[in-house]
Amino acid sequence: MTLTFHWFLPTNGDSRHVVGGGHGTPATLSGRDRPPTVAYLSQIARAAEDLGFVGALTPTGAWCEDAWLTTAMVSQNTERLKFLVAFRPGFVSPTLAAQMASTFQRQSGGRLLLNVVTGGESHEQRAYGDFLDKDARYRRTGEFLQIVRELWDGKTVDLNGEHLQVEDARLARVPDPVPEVYFGGSSPIAGEVAARHVDVYLTWGEPPAQVAEKIAWIRGLAAEQGRTLRFGIRLHVITRDTSAQAWAEANRLLEGFDPETVRSVQAGLGRSESEGQQRMLALHGGDRDGLEIHPNLWAGIGLVRGGAGTALVGSHDEVAERIEEYHALGIDEFVLSGYPHLEEAYWFGEGVLPRLAARGLWRHPFGEQAASSAQVPFAS
Repeated sequence: MTLTFHWFLPTNGDSRHVVGGGHGTPATLSGRDRPPTVAYLSQIARAAEDLGFVGALTPTGAWCEDAWLTTAMVSQNTERLKFLVAFRPGFVSPTLAAQMASTFQRQSGGRLLLNVVTGGESHEQRAYGDFLDKDARYRRTGEFLQIVRELWDGKTVDLNGEHLQVEDARLARVPDPVPEVYFGGSSPIAGEVAARHVDVYLTWGEPPAQVAEKIAWIRGLAAEQGRTLRFGIRLHVITRDTSAQAWAEANRLLEGFDPETVRSVQAGLGRSESEGQQRMLALHGGDRDGLEIHPNLWAGIGLVRGGAGTALVGSHDEVAERIEEYHALGIDEFVLSGYPHLEEAYWFGEGVLPRLAARGLWRHPFGEQAASSAQVPFAS
């Protein structure tokens, strides 16, 4: 199987420094360096499309622009790139969400993927009028996905669930193709939802041994349901012609972390109800020392940013080796990002992807002509 790579649309702003925030914490001031205009996000999307990324993740939350509206506009400035739209099931009815997805598929030429985010921060959920606790939110997500999937199958749905109720629900036009559903979560109930309803289980960039444990856990739960899933990982990347150059860039980013910002963000993230977020925090403990937690895996991003907090750092060959290491565990999809997102897309696309192609692990998804610029690896 050829590996699939996705990039990231920074709808909270972009910068030559790390844009912090997320998981209930506000975006840092660096997000104002490059505002998330449709023009700039379209520039990133077109670059990702040309380089061979299949899709682009767009986040959700109070700290960024709305993912549905933003990707709908950016899609009009691209041709083939898919959009991995993050959304929270508790904020919209399942029938309306199914209809929105169906419309998006038709108007974009089938370029929608869905990243279902249950929401790990109760205080942020309450700001949107959602007062369920975390476990109840996951149970609601299961009901939501049950309804949406049956609607996409062309069924008429009646459900009187614990949290959701629909009667005689149906779609006038079902999506073609049906969007694939991506989902992540480290709690026991999150695993149950993933096993029953999703296509791709996503994990944040933990060391390989921990990722292997997660994959085995979810595979076992899915097998009990008679299902198989694909697996993806969310990482940042800092890749350069030499290892020294890459680590120099990581150190430059680290030097830009204001100590007070680190303390403030860590205090906010420490209150997170998300088990995945707590696992991210445990990788660095708020300390600037010992941030390389596995060869070429750097936990520095997590000092100021919620959610994905680790980066692959190294030469193009080293980063390709780490990707192959994760792939050997069962990871087939990689959702990547870097600061700034426009430039880092080129560093990875022109430096790492050709090396993976030479190893037989990747081919340009849009054909030989589109891949012509990625045939010859950079000289190191």
